[in-house]
Amino acid sequence: MKLSDRSGTIEQSHIRSMTRACNALGGINMAQGVCDLEVPLEVIAGAKKAMDEGINIYTPTEGLPVLRQAIAKKMKRFYDVAIDANQVLVSDGATGAFYTACLSLLNEGDEVILFEPYYGYHRSTLTSLGIVPTFVRLESPHWELDIKTLEAVVTSKTRAMVICNPANPSGKVYTRDELEQIATFAQKHDLIVFADEMYEHFLYDGVKHITALSVESLRDRCVVLSGFSKVFSITGWRLGYAIAPAKVIEVMAQFNDLIYVCAAAPLQMGAAEGLEKLGDEYYRELSSVHQMKRDLFCDALKSVGLIPSVPSGAYYVMTDVSRVAGNDDFEKAMKILEQTGVASVPGRAFYHDDAGANMVRFCYSKPLEVLEDAAKRIRKLC
Repeated sequence: MKLSDRSGTIEQSHIRSMTRACNALGGINMAQGVCDLEVPLEVIAGAKKAMDEGINIYTPTEGLPVLRQAIAKKMKRFYDVAIDANQVLVSDGATGAFYTACLSLLNEGDEVILFEPYYGYHRSTLTSLGIVPTFVRLESPHWELDIKTLEAVVTSKTRAMVICNPANPSGKVYTRDELEQIATFAQKHDLIVFADEMYEHFLYDGVKHITALSVESLRDRCVVLSGFSKVFSITGWRLGYAIAPAKVIEVMAQFNDLIYVCAAAPLQMGAAEGLEKLGDEYYRELSSVHQMKRDLFCDALKSVGLIPSVPSGAYYVMTDVSRVAGNDDFEKAMKILEQTGVASVPGRAFYHDDAGANMVRFCYSKPLEVLEDAAKRIRKLC
């Protein structure tokens, strides 16, 4: 059978290919962004209770009202942002929410600005729909935004921009000043802002998360994306959401119904229980533990002459591996894996060109004993 032209826009994820190579060697997978921590008991109990009570059939495609309301309450609780439940769509992961948002708001041939290093699924989603990504480079180690670089790439076809905050893979956390600059730029050029805030609770060194919805001029032109995969360690549940103006959510829900029908009913109840019952200490501990893990692993990298761009958020570290033998990032990542048994992602997975040829990304959200083993192995790198 002849494949579609669209099939040629998608290629094998470097993350998945390195995961397979790691599994073949029985190594430690620090390539894939899997949070290996325990799922909160409240979340598990909520899902089990829902199953036991027969909450196992289709839900409204927008999501169960109890979860949509819990998400609205969460935005008020953490960010003092008031939204209605009808501004929330629950989907099959934040990736599913982003896909339905793109289908609802963008047309083939539109241009969308991505910040490099970018999250690969953002680019792949756009290109699979015939949308053209354009790129603005943020430079390590601080990944600071220069608004002039945005002006240099915007054209009459530019329709939107994507920010990942905190950012996968760089760990950048956008300041309020940067978000205000983005808002001014978006207003000037009448752009939509997709704000992926999946790692909003993974913050270090006293840094605060500023949601795009707290910037008044962005509220009517942004789609905030987040979910429960990372914060509750339930990546396999595929449970995320979008927050947008109600008229946008109505259209997104139609596409969500067509593609996914609805997110899993009892798992939605588990997430709602987690939002309702987990106190502030849970979230503080999440950041505190991951900051300790960040420091532990970054110290190991530095000890062998690798140069990490120490992140302010999320749980990844982009690392300069120039000193490692190899002609490019893939060879260097494989060299590290073969010598230490620790898998990373080649840096060019996050760039449209060869800017990542001397970089790799590690994910340090691992049980402490596993991370300590990984750090010990890295210290043996020749």
